[in-house]
Amino acid sequence: MKNHFPFPTSGQSRAIVERVSPEIDGGRFATKAIVNEIITVEADVIIDGHDNLAARLLFKHESDKNWSEVIMSDMGNDRWVGRFLAEKQGFYTYTVEAWVDHIASWQHEVELKVRDGQRLVVEIMQGEIFLNNMAKLAKGDDKKAIQEAAKAMKAGYFPNDSRYEEAIQIAMSDQMLEWLTKYPERQSAFRYQELKLYVDRQKAGFSAWYSMFPRSASREIGKHGTFKDVEVLLPRIAEMGFDVLYLPPVHPIGKTHRKGKNNTVNAEEGDAGVPYGIGSEEGGHTAIHSELGNLADFKHLIEACKEYDIEIAMDLAIQCSPDHPWVKEHPDWFKILPDGTIKYAENPPKKYQDIYPVNFETEDWKNLWQELKSVMTTWAEWGVKIIRVDNPHTKSFVFWEWVIAEIKKDYPDMIFLAEAFTKPKVMQQLAKLGYTQSYTYYVWRTTKAEITQYMTELTKGEMKDYFRPNFWPNTHDIDPYMLQTGHEPLFLIRYFMAATLVGNYGIFGPTYEYLYHAPYPGKEEYAFSEKYEIKWWNWEHRNKLTYIITQVNKIRKENTAFHSTNNIDFCQIDNDQLLAYLKTASNGNRILCITSLDGYNRQGGFVKIPLWKIGKNEWENYRVHDLISGATYIWKGDTNFVELDPNILPFHLFRIEDI
Repeated sequence: MKNHFPFPTSGQSRAIVERVSPEIDGGRFATKAIVNEIITVEADVIIDGHDNLAARLLFKHESDKNWSEVIMSDMGNDRWVGRFLAEKQGFYTYTVEAWVDHIASWQHEVELKVRDGQRLVVEIMQGEIFLNNMAKLAKGDDKKAIQEAAKAMKAGYFPNDSRYEEAIQIAMSDQMLEWLTKYPERQSAFRYQELKLYVDRQKAGFSAWYSMFPRSASREIGKHGTFKDVEVLLPRIAEMGFDVLYLPPVHPIGKTHRKGKNNTVNAEEGDAGVPYGIGSEEGGHTAIHSELGNLADFKHLIEACKEYDIEIAMDLAIQCSPDHPWVKEHPDWFKILPDGTIKYAENPPKKYQDIYPVNFETEDWKNLWQELKSVMTTWAEWGVKIIRVDNPHTKSFVFWEWVIAEIKKDYPDMIFLAEAFTKPKVMQQLAKLGYTQSYTYYVWRTTKAEITQYMTELTKGEMKDYFRPNFWPNTHDIDPYMLQTGHEPLFLIRYFMAATLVGNYGIFGPTYEYLYHAPYPGKEEYAFSEKYEIKWWNWEHRNKLTYIITQVNKIRKENTAFHSTNNIDFCQIDNDQLLAYLKTASNGNRILCITSLDGYNRQGGFVKIPLWKIGKNEWENYRVHDLISGATYIWKGDTNFVELDPNILPFHLFRIEDI
């Protein structure tokens, strides 16, 4: 008889595994984790009939030859869970395997029949077979003990009550249960597809970024800043608690169509140009702007940063000034217009004649890709371990998937931050393709509802498995409307939430801590932006904001609850101008953050804490210790009153402590 459909490859398997989590787009992309993170895997696992079911979580690092496995537990409603520790950087593979557990089913039947008063013979024979098969898998003392149990089981066949009772006791024993779990009979097991997990170093999940233009580092008015000037600022940056120093492009700046101050079309004599107009006769993306210093100076800065536990983040802007060497050497890497000219960047009606976008549809795309990879490997050889990518959403997706994998294979410590203020699904795609961290919409989420909804989306849905947010209250491109008043409490509020809601955050300074806020009329951009001119700052100046930044960063490092992003729970509080959220860690560290969203008026309300999250009950007292002000309060139960005055301090950073 001719079949219309082929036989399945696993026709004897009775187990079904589906809805495995985490799983990104059917296994197309890897999920993400941090070294020493516990990975929780869930799956729906079912079988037909009433037999017992066994499920195992299998995992191995790319350097391992053999699989490790963890017994999965039934959570109810056929949902199973298992966990493993991701101890190494790099790729892990994991999957779920399930089968009908004939030995456990046999043991259960034996128990039921014994209770019913039945005398069992065939069942004891079956037990001997099971034990002999287990003995083939076991070693050492286990092997000997199982073999002895098999002999006792065989002796129980005969009508000898004492040996029969011994066999029954073995069959029903906890020891038998331990053996059948340790040495299972995987008959016709069903294995789910293999899924990927990529594990990054710790800084991928917890970091504090400080962004500045090195050309503005000089203390002498009228003088171009240098890498040596930046080195002088390292104690200040470290004192405030930042561990990543992000520098906009440090390459030669083109002169053709150079922009002037405030983005004027024509530069005047002495205008420094835009660092994103990369390339001149001095070189391109692997050259150093001579007014900043030379390559030896830059490498010295990288080494100097290590003394303060700071890493340099380079800015990768895949674009060229008309003077970039690639323009002459590889004109086909750019879009050529019918009149023979190269198309410059446009965002109509805006024109950027000083920038040539790279054409990823070029026929010579392989050489283009290889050249861009060589830029990143050159930086890595200099000692750079973090790359912030400018506008990655305007470059080829397939390129990013390839090049990030290539770089991380040779330089597994490399962190990629996507500066992609774009559509949600595009941002998500970049994260799936391999970006370690991502800019977010935080700068535009200002109300309680918006912040709560956005954080829930980031930390409770599928995005938690692959998208690592990096919150910035400002950037050198964005002067948010909320901060354009220069009102200090609003700067404090926006900073505090960025630093405490997520594990990774950053600020553009010293603009932020010095409350610089002058806007370009009608836009969320800075007037007299540092993108177009050199600024001279009083780097010794200290104020309330620098103090708070210093204290918050210190507290972040000392309290492990801040070292993760997804461990957040919002607390009910009966005031839309107050936001409360709890962060807890496995070591018992419990942090409660309460912030006002109103920078002008005193606000109060009752905050309700999920007591089970902090290990307390309704009748138990506990201490809340404000780690910034030093004040302590004794609370009881789940509901307590708080009040915040933005003119004093618009937030509480409480550590919950036992009395």
